[in-house]
Amino acid sequence: MSNDATASSGQIAVARFVSRLIDLAPAIGLFVAIGLAWEIGVRTFSVPAYLLPAPSTIGAKIWEARDMLLQNLAWTMAAAVLGFIIGTTFAILLAVLFLYSRAAERALFPWAITLKAIPILAIAPLLTIWLGFGLPPKVAIAAIACFFPTLVNAVKGLRTVDRQSLEFLSVIGATKAQTFRHARFYAALPYIFAAAKVSSSTAVIGAIVAEFTGANFGIGTVIVTAGYQQDAAMLFAAIAASSLATILMFYLVIVIEKISLFWPEASMDA
Repeated sequence: MSNDATASSGQIAVARFVSRLIDLAPAIGLFVAIGLAWEIGVRTFSVPAYLLPAPSTIGAKIWEARDMLLQNLAWTMAAAVLGFIIGTTFAILLAVLFLYSRAAERALFPWAITLKAIPILAIAPLLTIWLGFGLPPKVAIAAIACFFPTLVNAVKGLRTVDRQSLEFLSVIGATKAQTFRHARFYAALPYIFAAAKVSSSTAVIGAIVAEFTGANFGIGTVIVTAGYQQDAAMLFAAIAASSLATILMFYLVIVIEKISLFWPEASMDA
């Protein structure tokens, strides 16, 4: 009996894997087609490598500089992850404050909009001057980059609660804390995760932009150095590394979302 169950679970896993490959086939096919067209075009028209390197040249550069790229990617990811956690946490806490205090919302929300309106490239040099060339300014920029979308979605989610649920909790004498825990918090989760999927990429972008203004390590420093040296292959390698960081952050959020949401009613398309 146990052998049959094991075989059945194995078949289900294989079926899911095959289904996932089928779903990814169009994207993979398009990626390969673009790569082949790019390679053939560069070779056919003898495009100089300093203008547009072939994918094979970029791949060789990535392999050649893999240790350096991974080291700098780790620094960028550290700044992005820490900034994402700090920015998201602060946004959720502020959304809770807005839920229970209209005065706080009227006083602080305009400042949140003002912070969002400031270009990252404008504030990054200031934070570098104030906090130095280490990790703190990169974390701060990443936190600022992902703060506002999470705040807006969290506020909306906390207020988007089924009225019948609120009335039921009121009838049974639930406290504000119990109502928040059993109704508002779970209603807000899909909105928070929808924002987190967007913020995960903006956190990486914020960290890289902060590295442009002054850093010793990070993908941003690789991009700046390669730009000065007019090394197009390294620029594309750094772009590939930053794309990898963004993809990793995005799927990390998806994994956390699947762990956190326990029932279909709590899910919402991003």
